[in-house]
Amino acid sequence: MSERAAETTPADTDAAAAARDRSLAAEKVRSFPQTPGVYLMKDAAGRVIYVGKAKNLRSRAASYFLKAAEQDRRTADLVREIRDIDYLEAESEVDALLLESRLVKDVQPRFNSDLKDDKTFPYLQITTHEDYPRVEFTRTPRQKGVKLYGPFTSAGSLRGAIVVLQRIFKFRTCTLDIDADDEQWRWFRPCLLASIGQCTAPCNLRISKDDYRRDINRLRTFLEGGKKRLLEEMRADMLAASAALAFEKAARLRDEIRLLETLDQRGDLEENVQPEVFLVDPKKGLAGLEKVLGLKKTPRVIEGVDIAHLAGDETVASLVQFIDGLPFKPGYKRYRIKTVDGIDDFKSIHEVVSRRFARLVREGEPLPDIFLVDGGKGQLSAALDALESLGIDPPCIISLAKREEEVFLPGRSEPLRLSREAFSLRLLEYVRDEAHRFAQHYHHLLRGRRFTAD
Repeated sequence: MSERAAETTPADTDAAAAARDRSLAAEKVRSFPQTPGVYLMKDAAGRVIYVGKAKNLRSRAASYFLKAAEQDRRTADLVREIRDIDYLEAESEVDALLLESRLVKDVQPRFNSDLKDDKTFPYLQITTHEDYPRVEFTRTPRQKGVKLYGPFTSAGSLRGAIVVLQRIFKFRTCTLDIDADDEQWRWFRPCLLASIGQCTAPCNLRISKDDYRRDINRLRTFLEGGKKRLLEEMRADMLAASAALAFEKAARLRDEIRLLETLDQRGDLEENVQPEVFLVDPKKGLAGLEKVLGLKKTPRVIEGVDIAHLAGDETVASLVQFIDGLPFKPGYKRYRIKTVDGIDDFKSIHEVVSRRFARLVREGEPLPDIFLVDGGKGQLSAALDALESLGIDPPCIISLAKREEEVFLPGRSEPLRLSREAFSLRLLEYVRDEAHRFAQHYHHLLRGRRFTAD
């Protein structure tokens, strides 16, 4: 036996086998289709340890076998345990999102929890006790009176899916308590969603309780994986309506069928969230913020900032702007952090706040009424230091910490804890989540360019 062979240990053999398995898995990914679906990461025992969705299975799965994924603190532990990978195709990104949710719930892969330990999972919640059930995005689902779908791993994708599905099933997302027997609702003015054909306006009693619930039941059939059966039922209903000369109903069913059949053409889910679509009553949210923050008047302009890291060695930031409680996308901005080496969220916050407010002052633009930083007391202090270095008297500047959803304010040692159902908190959460979505989208764009370049 040679000296080299004598020095070989079981650990060396295991490491070599692990490297070989990962190499085979990476080679396997090259044969994946470039279509939507879910991918399933497996460990040495063949157990599924992570489930993810993808708009492009080959591209997304391949990113886990790049050197950057081994070095990224969020994926390094997962990557070390990958020994095999499989996939399931889906007809669209929406179908992939729902399939991922069902698999995560059924299989409960370990890393789906570990990689999301900084916040609770989002759910899609349908109320069941109301005359006109509403569809809601929530991180704190109710225990009674609702039908829950989830958990989902991406808040942005779920929000986008709600918008896409609302265009088909035309359900309401508002918080109004509508009584089908109260004729006074006929005088209520519907929101913009009714004008653009995205809601049937039960708030104006434009649809009967039975017809609305039929739409909700169709939505539930789709969410529960019955898309094929649903399309068959809708085609039969369309033919029956046409035979009965109910041409308006038949035309609506025809349009809904077409939208369901072309879900694969909806584009990036996270890009479907439009300024006119809001899952919380904006007026109530703004009024709540005026009260809990002790403002002199109702705020109009809210800006939110978030930080994202590209493969652990490049940092980007996003800034979103809300006007009158609604996203104002022309006011969104992206930043590549220039002065910070490595990962340092505090210095990155300092830089982006400095750049944003210096520009506002330089161009003579008004400051936002509320400036929201994603994070806790440290992130808030970094933002305040940036404004002090500029000599700017800050607007109402606050931070929102994940998990407990605590609001930190300047000069207060203890955070402000709002009710999870408070409109003020839900508005802040929406601004924070939108900033996070926008930062992650920029991160994915840059990562895609890097992957293409490699």
